[in-house]
Amino acid sequence: MSKTYYDPADLRKFGKITEWSEELGNKFFDYYGKVFEDGALTAREKSLIALAVAHTEQCPYCIDAYTKDGLQRGITKEEMIEAVHVGAAIKSGATLVHGVQMMNKVNKLDM
Repeated sequence: MSKTYYDPADLRKFGKITEWSEELGNKFFDYYGKVFEDGALTAREKSLIALAVAHTEQCPYCIDAYTKDGLQRGITKEEMIEAVHVGAAIKSGATLVHGVQMMNKVNKLDM
């Protein structure tokens, strides 16, 4: 299958979101840029976090962008896959802990 729902070329169009709402688009990009500056965390660390979150959010554009960004920042394949596993563990744990809500509801209804 040569076509997918997500077109990798669309990633390059991300900056065009300002066309329909310039003020909000620019505010977003100002915020986004500020978030990824060095701070308490380095830009490299933030890139690795972004890669893990991109996987938990299942955003192919973000996965592409932060895989490339990470490689440019010297993040290794081993660091990348470990970050993805951390994201997966948190995502699955969050899913399972919500099982407590189900258990509480069952217990309440069984009364």
